Amino acid sequence: MDKRIAKGFDILFARFGKQYWWPGDSPWEICTGAVLTQNTSWCNVEKAIALIKSADALDPNVVVKLPVADLERLIRPSGFFRIKAQRLKNMAAWWLDNVQNSKLKPGCSVAEWRHRLLDVNGIGPETADSILLYCFNQPIFVIDAYTRRISARHFGTDPEISYHELQQLFMENLSVSAELFNEYHALLVQNAKECCRKNICNEDCPLREV
Repeated sequence: MDKRIAKGFDILFARFGKQYWWPGDSPWEICTGAVLTQNTSWCNVEKAIALIKSADALDPNVVVKLPVADLERLIRPSGFFRIKAQRLKNMAAWWLDNVQNSKLKPGCSVAEWRHRLLDVNGIGPETADSILLYCFNQPIFVIDAYTRRISARHFGTDPEISYHELQQLFMENLSVSAELFNEYHALLVQNAKECCRKNICNEDCPLREV
C-alpha cells in the first residue's frame, strides 16, 4: 500500500475542490469528446462538438450514416480530422451494438467491456477507460500524461511505468469508486495544468508536501 496516493487526493481536493467532470450533456457527447480529445486541447474539442451540434449530428445513428467528408468537416477543429472521423464512425457503430438507453447492455464485467472497447479500431486504453468511467460510471482509473508526470514527481513511480501498472497502483490504493476515480483524475489534470507543469513543478504545487 502507498499512502501517498490517498493523501494526494485529499490535498488536491482541498486545493481545487470538485471539478464536475466530464463536460457533456449526454453519454454519447462525452464519448465523442473522449475520441476527439486525442492529441489536441479541450478548447478545440469544444469547437468541433459545437459544429456537430449545429448540424444535428450529435447522435451515433447520424454519425454512422453521415458521409465521411461531412463528418471530417464538422470535426476539423479537433485536428487529425481524417483519422478521428473514421474512429468516431467506428465508435458509433460499437455504440449502436452495445449501448441501450445510454447504458451498457447488461451481461459483461468492466474488464469484458474494456476488452470490447479496445477491439474498436483507433480506441486505446486511455480512451476506452475514459468512456467506461465518464460515460457509464464504471470504476476504472484513467491514466494520462498528466497522471504519469505527477506520479513520477510526487509518488515515486518510474516515468516509463506501463499504463496498466500505474493504473493498478491507483486502483489498489484507493477505494473502488467511480465517483472517486472520476474526481481524482480531474484533480490531477487541473494540478498539472496549473502547478505541476511539463518542464517545472511550481513552488505552489500542493503535492510538494507529499
